[in-house]
Amino acid sequence: MDQDKIISTLTELFREYFDQSVESIEAFPHTASGRRYFRMRSEGHSVIGAYGKNKQENIAFISFSKHFKEKGLNVPEILIEKDHLFYLQQDLGNETLMHRNLKLRKNKKEFPDGLKTLYKKTIDKLIRIQIEGGKGLDYSPAHPHDAFDRFSMHWDLNYFKYYFLNLSDIEYDEKKLQDDFSTLVEYLLSTETDYFLFRDFQSRNVMLLDEKPFFIDYQGGRKGALQYDLASLLYQSKADIPQSVRNELLEYYISSVQRHIEIDKNKFSEYFYGYLLIRLIQVLGAYGKRGLLEKMPYFIQSIPLGLKNLEWWLKNITLPIKTPYLISTLKKLTETEKFKPYDKNISKNKPLVVTIKSFSYREGYPEEESENGGGFVFDCRNILNPGRFDPYKTQTGRDKPVQDFLNTRTHFPEFIRHTCSLVDKAVENYLDRNFESLSVNFGCTGGQHRSVYAADTMAQHLSEKYGVKINLKHVVQERKNWINEPY
Repeated sequence: MDQDKIISTLTELFREYFDQSVESIEAFPHTASGRRYFRMRSEGHSVIGAYGKNKQENIAFISFSKHFKEKGLNVPEILIEKDHLFYLQQDLGNETLMHRNLKLRKNKKEFPDGLKTLYKKTIDKLIRIQIEGGKGLDYSPAHPHDAFDRFSMHWDLNYFKYYFLNLSDIEYDEKKLQDDFSTLVEYLLSTETDYFLFRDFQSRNVMLLDEKPFFIDYQGGRKGALQYDLASLLYQSKADIPQSVRNELLEYYISSVQRHIEIDKNKFSEYFYGYLLIRLIQVLGAYGKRGLLEKMPYFIQSIPLGLKNLEWWLKNITLPIKTPYLISTLKKLTETEKFKPYDKNISKNKPLVVTIKSFSYREGYPEEESENGGGFVFDCRNILNPGRFDPYKTQTGRDKPVQDFLNTRTHFPEFIRHTCSLVDKAVENYLDRNFESLSVNFGCTGGQHRSVYAADTMAQHLSEKYGVKINLKHVVQERKNWINEPY
């Protein structure tokens, strides 16, 4: 749906609910699901406006939210909705458990006690939503399925096969793989599966409000086993929780859940690692679809970490069932060279330096500094220029209002997605061949808005995805004493 139509409808909902006009709207980055979120403010009010094109997902989320809220669980309150497409929900702030993890650890392996406490609080709230939230819950709105059953599990295998395994260039016997997977499924379904299963329970979906965890994005929820969501949380690739902490948090979950229901500790742990395996398989499928095919950087960056988790499982876990072909195929996957370019730890030791520049076409092309010459030059002048509008004339591509304008009122998101896809191929090739330099240039009319934001976005993308050395230069703006922080 057109961006202006979405904002217009959400603005009307805001006015209808609060009897006030919206004073400011802040667009959130696009999500992998295609849902759009906006922070909408007026005097004394701040809410999140949401639009989702999938009506069934919205119906599930709103229905589950109302049920959980009535039980006093930590989820956002749904204020008003329209046509199962638009709704306003409680604003839970900006910080997720994932953000807190990255902030406190800063790429260090240590796991602070304060962060561990937050994970334990999250586990306590997870248990409540799984057990208390599951009682009396109407699962009929669940989408696309009301239970994590045979159908859902085999769907995950196919998702993994077609979006990841087939892209790995590993040959495999589909029938043997399917037979072993069926053995795994029958084993997993032999435990209790009558609880609410969040489906994508990870630290990015845990908001921290006044140091209390609140849950979002459970529109894929359904009935299932307790172990799946816990495995999703503890083995989230980007969270990179040390194994010793994972073991401690598993023990904490078991002792906490025993205050609510009776469980056999040893049996629970056994099934936990079975559900962890199917979660790791599903996650790799998601990384393949969103990363390898749709070129979304976050998911590509996660591939080496996802394979690292799978490698740990293969080396340390043995289930009480026989699935030799499945295990051998997964082992080959962890050994392939196919995904090595996405490992930032490897890329950081390569000689490649990517020079990224913004420039003004009025002044001509920037000088090429590398000995081999060449590189990419992208023309941003086909994107609507914020500089044509008075509020942005004195601002640059580093000012948030300009970035919001480009992201919501122009085709900049599509433009940068395609340019990143082109440059990615060159970076991967250059890393493989140990080349030393690559240049990427973005030009616009004045070298102030579009080209600046494009160059900064590309620098962040390549740094986060590959860990390569970045040499960032803004030709026009640096004459005004800009200082570029290293990526």
